[in-house]
Amino acid sequence: MTAQAAQAVRGRAGAGLIVLICFLIAAVEGFDIQAFGVAAPKLVPDLGLNPGQQGWAASAAMIGLVIGAVLGGWFADRVGRKPVLLVSVAMFGVFSIVTAVSQGYDALLWARFLTGLGFGGAMPNLIAIATEISAPNRRAATVTMMFCGMPAGGASVSLLARLMGDDLAWRSIFMIGGIVPLILVPLIFFLLPETRPEQKEGADRSTWRGLFGQGRAVPTLLLWVVFVMTLVVLYLMLNWLPTLVVAKGLTPAAGSSAALAFNLTSIAGALLLGFVVDRAGYRWPVTLTFLLLALAMGALAAAGQLTAVLVLSGVAGFLLLGAQYSLYAVIPSLYPPQVRAAGSGAAVAVGRLGSIAGPLVAGELRNAGYSAGQVFGVMIPVVLAAAAAVFALSWLAKPHED
Repeated sequence: MTAQAAQAVRGRAGAGLIVLICFLIAAVEGFDIQAFGVAAPKLVPDLGLNPGQQGWAASAAMIGLVIGAVLGGWFADRVGRKPVLLVSVAMFGVFSIVTAVSQGYDALLWARFLTGLGFGGAMPNLIAIATEISAPNRRAATVTMMFCGMPAGGASVSLLARLMGDDLAWRSIFMIGGIVPLILVPLIFFLLPETRPEQKEGADRSTWRGLFGQGRAVPTLLLWVVFVMTLVVLYLMLNWLPTLVVAKGLTPAAGSSAALAFNLTSIAGALLLGFVVDRAGYRWPVTLTFLLLALAMGALAAAGQLTAVLVLSGVAGFLLLGAQYSLYAVIPSLYPPQVRAAGSGAAVAVGRLGSIAGPLVAGELRNAGYSAGQVFGVMIPVVLAAAAAVFALSWLAKPHED
């Protein structure tokens, strides 16, 4: 971070306030990402959607997020983090409200896609901002603090649904998810400084060469493998954990409790692992976290009692989100400043392919007759692949010095 940027941070907003604003942005994203699943039981019959249309509507935001992450990172390296973040947050606020007032499938589909486009544009900028306001020995902790907003937002929509019950209209969920980001827009405009480092004269701004040149090709591909594998498991758990718990013979309430345990413990895991990574590097902490996650998935596959299922669901959330959010802090260190946001955006975008695949894999496995335990068991080699990729990345990648 340059002296001018550091002075701007001190003069206009403290780092703590910046982290808080970015945490709230991430929380709104987490709220909306899980809002569709919560709203679906009322939304689907109200709009007369068939199962195929429901599936496309649920996936539209993720497709938009993939595209938005690539575009948002590319634009941020050229026009700055702050303007792209402003547009992105305003976009997902406006189109969440459009979702709330949609009267048919076509309008809903486009509203969800454009909401996701805004989410995608915001994510690489949150990563870049966290990197550029932090001292090197605090980057992982700062990134994880910001992104803890996502499970907090996801837990809040589930909690809201449980408290309100049948009184909660599906349109109200998306209206809340639209109004809050629009409230954040003026805070971003007035309080968030531009953190983009000054570009060195003659610096190569080619995104392709930034990601794959000067020996970065293999580390970039390894990073993408880690994110794809991690998000396959994460989104399988987010979308299927309650259903798989019920398939084990437990009650729907137990399934909801397992999902809540998964979300809440993930916050503690992210904060703790971020702290450790800042002090010990990411090689051993994150690799060991994935190995422990493989053991937890195996134990969850075999568990049948309520207490064991709840504890192991919490352990899985603790380890999985701890690893993922700590790795967000690793991305910017691999790339030169002029392509830092683009590198983050590419990793987020490619990783989101895993978020699309995870729920589909679970569905296909269940259709093929796999038990709930077998579905959890299939995730063990996926987690082990992520562990191997992280370990290889830590040996091959050379951190970039600004």
